[in-house]
Amino acid sequence: MASFSFDVVSEYDKAEMNNVFDQVQREIQSRYDFKSTPAAVEWLDGDKNGLKITGSGDWQIDAILDIVRKKLAARNQSQKVLDVSGEVVESNMKATKEVPFKQGLDQEKAKKITAMIRDKYPKAKTQIQGEAVRVTSNSKDDLQAVMQLLRAAEFDFPLAFTNYR
Repeated sequence: MASFSFDVVSEYDKAEMNNVFDQVQREIQSRYDFKSTPAAVEWLDGDKNGLKITGSGDWQIDAILDIVRKKLAARNQSQKVLDVSGEVVESNMKATKEVPFKQGLDQEKAKKITAMIRDKYPKAKTQIQGEAVRVTSNSKDDLQAVMQLLRAAEFDFPLAFTNYR
């Protein structure tokens, strides 16, 4: 009997994030309420692992974050990729906030996923492999059901499915 599998990972699509970044920049430049303010968005580092949002105050940073969230939703990307736990730093009449992207499953998150799958679908076997969880089953239907279960679950990190076999 054939065995089917896929991997559960916590990552984001870099090309889509590039598109979101470009759209957010364009909207900031065209909005009237952002004219003659320091409102801007830029990459956090050279690897594009987050955003640095600049505004004239908390309210403007929140407005830019709303734009980012809308653009992510429009491109079918999870908003859970944004780590907005950082503080707003205010200096020289402007405020900045660093918003890194969440990526990678640590052991605790992987154990949470495997426990959930084991409870609901005992026929599906799970294996933690570094920053991924491999789910194996003899039935493609079971794997589809596991995917639906994980999509419906409320995790505080983004999930993606890769390596279908």
